[in-house]
Amino acid sequence: MEIEAIISFVLLGCALLSFFWEKVSVDITALALLGSILLISFFGNLTAWPSYTEILTVFSAEAPITIAAMFVISAALNRCKIIEQMTDFLAKFCKLGYSRFMIILLVLVALVSAFVNNTPVVVVLLPAVFTLSRKLGISSSKLLIPVSYASIFGGCCTLVGTSTNILANGIITSSEAYPGLEPIGMFELSKLGLPLLFISLGFLVLFSRYLLPDREGLTNILSEIDQKQFMTEAVVLKASPLVGKLALESDIAKMSGTRILDVIRQGESLGASKNDSPLIAGDKLILSCKPQGIIETQDIDGLDLVDESKYGLEQISSEESLMVEAVIGPSSPLQSKTLTEANFRARYNLGVLALHRKGKNLNSQLDDIRLQASDTILLMGVKKDIEKFRESEETILLDQAMVPMKNFRNKAPLALSILFLVITSAALRWVPISVASLVGVSLLFLTGCIKPREAYEAIEWNILVLIYGMLALGMAMESSGASTLIASSVGFMSSAGMAGPMQIVLTLVVLYLITSILTELLSNAATIVIMAPISLEIASQLQLGTSDAKAFLLTTCIAASASFITPIGYQTNTFVYTVGGYKFSDFAKIGIFLNLIYFTGTISLVCYFWDFGV
Repeated sequence: MEIEAIISFVLLGCALLSFFWEKVSVDITALALLGSILLISFFGNLTAWPSYTEILTVFSAEAPITIAAMFVISAALNRCKIIEQMTDFLAKFCKLGYSRFMIILLVLVALVSAFVNNTPVVVVLLPAVFTLSRKLGISSSKLLIPVSYASIFGGCCTLVGTSTNILANGIITSSEAYPGLEPIGMFELSKLGLPLLFISLGFLVLFSRYLLPDREGLTNILSEIDQKQFMTEAVVLKASPLVGKLALESDIAKMSGTRILDVIRQGESLGASKNDSPLIAGDKLILSCKPQGIIETQDIDGLDLVDESKYGLEQISSEESLMVEAVIGPSSPLQSKTLTEANFRARYNLGVLALHRKGKNLNSQLDDIRLQASDTILLMGVKKDIEKFRESEETILLDQAMVPMKNFRNKAPLALSILFLVITSAALRWVPISVASLVGVSLLFLTGCIKPREAYEAIEWNILVLIYGMLALGMAMESSGASTLIASSVGFMSSAGMAGPMQIVLTLVVLYLITSILTELLSNAATIVIMAPISLEIASQLQLGTSDAKAFLLTTCIAASASFITPIGYQTNTFVYTVGGYKFSDFAKIGIFLNLIYFTGTISLVCYFWDFGV
């Protein structure tokens, strides 16, 4: 093995470990990866390694530009309240009962997700799902995972349904194994995606009510203390009866569902000594609370859940206050900021009582936690302040479905027309999808459907950075021969002395399984950038023509998107994971069946349509 290939594998291994570790965000990992590759290119003097000028060509790749444009188009549709209007439409069908309503809901979500980035579809529908579940008389947890999965089903049906397919299409243009390979057509994936969609939707309608747990969001059932654990803070006030008492002897320690984790004194943790140190005024208690425990803590004399004194604000009385649950959206300006940096309490007159992330508590002070997309926060305030905060669109409030604003709603037909133009021009191959999407963005600007500032905020830059870093790694792996070695290994594992159609089928099986495992542990974007070139290299080693090579690529696309077993492989799953109060295992219980459907279905359909003789 050449030194260049060894370096490629080391970089790949480091990237994968960082993704698994989750101590550093994926975009930072990708940026570090890109920097390392550039340094090796500049100083390494390696023969089988791309030059730094070649590496920099990743920034001219069409796929990331197209993905950014589709983010903007999706944001414009959201701004015109097109997706939100689905709530009123769906509410009419609640009277039909669970099964019939589920059919209509999931088909509609899948249809929209086939042409609009699926993450904003799910995020915008979150409040609607809570509203509709109450009308149906069922737990929202019976709907949230199916909605996320339906958006994935729909995304697998078209070129623009998910960034996975757009990235794979971009990789075709730079393929050395198949330089003349035609780009993926707008509906080329439909012959695989549509049958899988209908089978999977049928499975969800029939079995999701039995396989999914019966849980609710915090704001729906505050009396249900076993749903979620939250971290919150409480400050010991001056002249408090708690002063001079040990924390374990206080009324807090006697409350059901509340545990004192730490005491912060003058910015320093008391740690283990908290059990032996009497409380003093100004001590900050770090509490683990069940939802009901948060309310009970409010009633303890001399204890303040929100330290308003440092802001000089009037305390909100518990009698007139409301508690609402909110989710940090993918484009929220609160991302990567602490509550202190955002000046949250002073700006909105709302208290953040608790924070929940990926099904677990965060053992640190609330003021110092950097917010991330899909974080759930528990807010407290009076009605007028909550409504004012709702209008800011900094988060998604889950207490009620959002109401379309009339001025933007009037732009809806125009935005839909522009989307139709983009899809049609790309489908008929009048222009490449990158050109069509950028022209669409320009038209959205000119017609006032979205403002430039809103467009910039809508682009998920962390995903683009991840893509650029992984594209650079893919280029290094291909130049160094690492991709060829992986392809050869896959071919060896699947051959087993066989030849002809059976070898092709077994190779497809191995390719699908490897891609499926990676996407459950990483992300769909990172997985497709790694596996798409490998899939074409495998096809080349099998001496397949361009049509059969396309089958390998499309198989990889489906496998990279079909992430159902874990909540971390796909962003929509991550969002509903936190909001729905799910456990990690909830996804596995239902997702394993869907993974089997997509695995067997994809292999069978590919063999049928490409006549591999099995």
